[in-house]
Amino acid sequence: MVTRRRTDDTRPEAVDAAPEAAREESAGGEPAGGESAESGSAPPVSVLRPVRAGNGFEETLEQVLQLLRLGLVPPGDRLPAERELAQHLGVSRVTLREVLKVLQDQGMVESRRGRYGGTFVLPRTSAADGSDELRRRVAAVDVEDTLRFREVLETGAAGLCADGLVDGGAARLRAALEATQGARLEDYRRQDTLLHLTLAELSGSRSLAERYASVRATLNELLDCIPLLVRNLEHSQQQHAAVVEAVLDRDAEAAREMMREHCAGTAALLRGFLV
Repeated sequence: MVTRRRTDDTRPEAVDAAPEAAREESAGGEPAGGESAESGSAPPVSVLRPVRAGNGFEETLEQVLQLLRLGLVPPGDRLPAERELAQHLGVSRVTLREVLKVLQDQGMVESRRGRYGGTFVLPRTSAADGSDELRRRVAAVDVEDTLRFREVLETGAAGLCADGLVDGGAARLRAALEATQGARLEDYRRQDTLLHLTLAELSGSRSLAERYASVRATLNELLDCIPLLVRNLEHSQQQHAAVVEAVLDRDAEAAREMMREHCAGTAALLRGFLV
């Protein structure tokens, strides 16, 4: 029986949020979210929910993106204070700051220092940045159906592989995992696809493998519309390793559960950026 390791820090962070905040403030550093600023016209945070353990970064990003896309924080206004956001989401401020850094890199928010500082929403740009192509791709795909079908196929494949691999299957699986771990950033998505295709092929079901190849092509179209995030890739690698470990230990339940968690993390990112 494989011992499943929690690959995200969400659950303990929710418990330790107050001590962590105290440590940050006692260190004398000014929080990046402008905690010294007054709450101002911050929107109601009732739309936020505590994220589930396992995909803290991805689900936090999904919810903050939703907050922006709903227009609850108009351009030029400040997001709720870091402490408030982290408390409602049940994550640490470290995780929240990583999410805000992603949004800064995407030109969606900016951080300002000082008494009236904080994280402010930037106006959306209408430049020819590929947004028309993104909308065309998303409109041509039933995103929710794709994500659900992908999860059904992948969890099923992981469970079937754990029930027993063909001769040479374990070596193929290890090699595919190692290829993702050593991949350059620009080659990561291809190696990631090959790892998941290997699991589908080793399931012993030709029909499953064929259906998965089709849904993966659609999934990759959607993934190409969002940025590659290093934090997410590192987290995915941990989940990949846990899935392979469970398969090699012939723990079908653990393999299915970890694959389900992995699919949920990808789904959270896609919903956050595209839906």
